[in-house]
Amino acid sequence: MSELPKTFDPASIESRWYAHWEASGQFRPDRPNAEPWTIVNPPPNVTGSLHIGHALDNTLQDILTRHARLKGKDALWVVGTDHAGIATQMVVERQMSALSPPQKRTDLSREDFIAKVWAWKEESGGEITQQLRRLGCSMDWANERFTMDEGFSKAVLKVFVDLHKQGLLYRDKRLVNWDPGLGTAISDLEVETREIKGSFWHLRYPLEDGSGFIEVATTRPETMLADMAVAVNGADERYTALIGKQVKLPITGRLIPIIADDHADPELGSGAVKITPGHDFNDFEVGKRAGMAAGTMLNMLDAKARVVQVSDGLIPADLLGLTTAEARKAVVAQLKAEGFLIAHVDKDGVEHDAEPRTIQTPYGDRSGVVIEPWLTDQWYVDAKTLAQPAIEAVRVGAIDIVPKTWEKTFFNWMENIQPWCVSRQLWWGHQIPAWFGPDGTPYVAETEAEAQALAGAGVMLVRDPDVLDTWFSSALWPFATMGWPEESDPTLNGRYPNDVLISGFDILFFWNARMMMQGLHFMKDVPFRTLYLHGLVRAADGAKMSKSKGNVVNPLGLIDQYGADALRFFMAAMESQGRDIKMDEKRVEGYRNFATKLWNAARFAQANGIVASTMLEAPRAELAVNKWIIAETIATVHSVDLALADYRFDGAANAIYQFAWSRFCDWYLELIKPQMVGDERGQIDDESKAVAGWVLDQILVLLHPFMPFITEELWHAMGPRDHDLIVAQWPMADARSMDPEASREVDWLIRLVQEIRTARNELNVPPGARLPLHVRDANAATLARLERQAPALARLARVTHAEGEATGGAAQVVVDEATFVLPLEGVIDLDSERTRLTKAIAAAEKERDALSGRLGNASFVERAKPEAVEKAKADHADKAAEATRLQAALGRLG
Repeated sequence: MSELPKTFDPASIESRWYAHWEASGQFRPDRPNAEPWTIVNPPPNVTGSLHIGHALDNTLQDILTRHARLKGKDALWVVGTDHAGIATQMVVERQMSALSPPQKRTDLSREDFIAKVWAWKEESGGEITQQLRRLGCSMDWANERFTMDEGFSKAVLKVFVDLHKQGLLYRDKRLVNWDPGLGTAISDLEVETREIKGSFWHLRYPLEDGSGFIEVATTRPETMLADMAVAVNGADERYTALIGKQVKLPITGRLIPIIADDHADPELGSGAVKITPGHDFNDFEVGKRAGMAAGTMLNMLDAKARVVQVSDGLIPADLLGLTTAEARKAVVAQLKAEGFLIAHVDKDGVEHDAEPRTIQTPYGDRSGVVIEPWLTDQWYVDAKTLAQPAIEAVRVGAIDIVPKTWEKTFFNWMENIQPWCVSRQLWWGHQIPAWFGPDGTPYVAETEAEAQALAGAGVMLVRDPDVLDTWFSSALWPFATMGWPEESDPTLNGRYPNDVLISGFDILFFWNARMMMQGLHFMKDVPFRTLYLHGLVRAADGAKMSKSKGNVVNPLGLIDQYGADALRFFMAAMESQGRDIKMDEKRVEGYRNFATKLWNAARFAQANGIVASTMLEAPRAELAVNKWIIAETIATVHSVDLALADYRFDGAANAIYQFAWSRFCDWYLELIKPQMVGDERGQIDDESKAVAGWVLDQILVLLHPFMPFITEELWHAMGPRDHDLIVAQWPMADARSMDPEASREVDWLIRLVQEIRTARNELNVPPGARLPLHVRDANAATLARLERQAPALARLARVTHAEGEATGGAAQVVVDEATFVLPLEGVIDLDSERTRLTKAIAAAEKERDALSGRLGNASFVERAKPEAVEKAKADHADKAAEATRLQAALGRLG
């Protein structure tokens, strides 16, 4: 048994133990006959770095994985990274642009550029995998996957081809989120909505017959160059006679119809809405309802968001080639000059071209440019058809979403799901397995030879240059990482379905739902039995973290300062179902102190002959204190088991924390601590040594999933072991070892000591003063307990049981049926103490009442900053509690 250093230093043990676990294969121990247990890690981008959300997500996964391993299961945590099409291509392109002379992607062939990306991946990619190791993640690194490795790529191509054969994947012309900076379609998750100061223009469109005008309003006046209709509500009597008539657009002279559609709200503006189906998602649906085919919708922008001529040729030549901003300025100027712009009159009577508005504007989260709804040909998955089995799986409980509150959101989205655009205009990624013939017909096959066979000999084929959305490939993660499609076993050797998936709620639809769809379609079973959705980690004030706000917290910095165990425990203890986490560095520091307390408890054990237990079951015990701590241990095991079964990470963490800190360290070790005999400390009895060693072992096992590093270090420090803690056996909650009477006696002792300590502290009794303890109205059982626990009361409360009635001024405490009296004559100045307490009560009540008045003032509550109101509430509660406590102390003096 090696003696522990006096000071706990996380950095000195973390890298050592992680390297040992990984090198010795402990993350995937050989358990051929054990029950399989499987979880897959949401694959982080190969370009990524560990952020605080990763720290939460992976901590929760590791807790479950380590717990399953300790339960004796064949626990597999699949790890890998996503090829991150846009992000990775951007990284390599930036590197090329920094060369001398600078290079562009298009300076190279596609093959040479992709070779550069692979070279970057081998040299610099995957930094996050090292950072996950620092967090303590017990992943199966020996079988690390990549969404573009050979086996996974085969699965991706097969899924694309099979879906196409089944009519569930097709090519279509629809609106997409188009990023002009990157030149590709992007997903909703890659769109960042920003509030910008914009304008709201009111336009007059003349009726073709010259009988008048119809007023519309827009935040994007340049798009009127591609307007195809004006919509009014069919129930709006103002426009009933106009439905079916035409307006003649200013500038282009295009004739467009006035149509009826519920999209037009009579209560908003004029009640008439300009419809540009080629450049607005709502308008696209209105156009379809009006019978407009996507191929006929006007598209006035090119891939760089510059104005191009539309199919009817009516956009004036001087507007072609302009950016949207330039076109907006030119269009507004011409509308104003021709009398089609309705001026906005402000509150001072001053006219302006437009009404100022705050506009919700979509930007590309990587390019930083405004996203354009753009009409283009893309590949789509029939998500509506694939969604039905997933909806049913959740309804019947085949997939359990935790917390349940997310089910309503899930059903709402899935029941209104739109076709899924899966193509991207990039070079890095899974190139779409489709070849086009001279007439534009696509031939979809896994290989070019198969596509040629479909097209016929001699037909010239050109492969689609686009790649697949990374969400398409990652949707296969639960089964394509397990050997599919080569593996013929439908359960993939017991690994499918996975047992649970841990995920942030923000990717419920982008990833979780799509895994359900693909898993059910190709594997004929759900991809996971349980989906646990956690919240966001927010800044201390509750704001969302962002680089622009400067409130981002670096988890690696927290690990450097407090250790990985402290950060992990914070994440678990704060993870409450359905709630976001507010970052609180003080709490992280507090959990570092918890680790230090456990470290010191182990040092106390070493100094007093307490060593590693050789028993799985609790040792035999005769002393009440040992029976009590055994019962407390069993109760804690039971609480942790129930909490983890319900994915109550906070409940499990707090049960262990309270038991280890309060019951074991603060009370049990103090209760068994040997008394001084003269100048020397006595010895702890053998029974208590055995029980203490066993309990400490149980704490280490219970705490290991949450704090793996310190627990492994202490496990080995307590004595020789034939196995590491990471593969130890989870404790059994065996109620047969519980002694209710012993538990009641020690609980009584603790309550009595706490009451006496509180009274001494409140009444300023000198810490070293020993007091007689008189008792009234005690029954026989209490008197017997007093006699048995006299040594503990003398040591912990500095009191000695005295016979007879107390005389003079005294403090009183009540525990159960008995009243305990502490004579204070000659120990403190009773009159001065009464005066002090009376003044302190008055001061506390005055502050309490003042704060109550502020909180009762509606003006303060409504106008003050939320944090100021919360502070006032907290201060009021503190002062109210202080007044109550002081009144109780005064009452003790009689």
